[in-house]
Amino acid sequence: MSQTSAQVQSPDRSAPAGDELPRPARFDEVKGWFRPVDQLLFDWFLSHQRDREQAGDLLELGAYLGKSAIFMGSYLRPGEEFTVCDLWDSPAPDASNSAEMNRSYATLTRRAFEANYLSFHDELPSLVQAPTSAITTRVRPGSCRFVHVDASHLYEHVHGDIRAAERLLTPEGVVVFDDFRAEHCPGVAAAVWGAVATAGLTPLCITGTKLYGTWGDPEAVRGELLGWLETRTDLWHGVEEVAGAPLIRIDGRRAEAPAHPRSRHRAEPVTDAPAGGPAPRPAPAPAPAPATSPATAAPGRRAGSPRIRRLVRDLLPPLLTRALVRAFRRRGSSH
Repeated sequence: MSQTSAQVQSPDRSAPAGDELPRPARFDEVKGWFRPVDQLLFDWFLSHQRDREQAGDLLELGAYLGKSAIFMGSYLRPGEEFTVCDLWDSPAPDASNSAEMNRSYATLTRRAFEANYLSFHDELPSLVQAPTSAITTRVRPGSCRFVHVDASHLYEHVHGDIRAAERLLTPEGVVVFDDFRAEHCPGVAAAVWGAVATAGLTPLCITGTKLYGTWGDPEAVRGELLGWLETRTDLWHGVEEVAGAPLIRIDGRRAEAPAHPRSRHRAEPVTDAPAGGPAPRPAPAPAPAPATSPATAAPGRRAGSPRIRRLVRDLLPPLLTRALVRAFRRRGSSH
């Protein structure tokens, strides 16, 4: 999404947005671009940090309508802070950023973000409505274990977001960059790969849309990530050397999404029968009667019955009639 805005605003952390805003009943109803493969990787990295008791806060730069923020908020632990920085309704600070906002995010509002987020969580994160360049004045250096950068696509802004992420991350923290390879975002690619080449950023893995990296020691987390990938039948992965270090490529086109945060507006399935009880089922149609042969017909319908013999005598020529009558008598005497 796009960065921008002129001043930092303190959020009302409990007030919901207006009643006219939609209330998503399912995570998939929140608009945004957050593929299942990246949901799996967010889940893996954030769970990996939790299991190893890595302390630190969460940070998202650029939120759009809150899809990835809602997901990240589920991994917040007691005593930690989750900060989200976005321009939302604020004016862009420069003409190029304003043009990007008008082109891609004309319907974006902070109230929509709040309504979506509060559909899944009891309290809003700390909201910074400002350009992402202001984030280093609101978040302590070295305090974040996980930073998601999905703000402006313009090179100079992404370059600033990279420097901010490096300053705010813990030594073992992980940073994620969106749109690092999208054809309409060459500024993101230039800034991110520039940081790999000259600023000590080590890429851990890439998907079709995101690059995951660290300024810390990558060996342990990379090895454990590879071990996890070996267990996934829905993810393809390969390893290549990039800038003198292994880089894991992940193809997630068949990825099975992890469990999603649960909306408070989700309709529960109806388990009780409606008033008056369930509608009666229609009676099953009777099975068709099996075809019968003379040997299996009911006794009153056997081929040798008196009624059939009378019909034979009345309708057939005499010679044939006598032959058939003798046959009927022999069959009758055998039963």
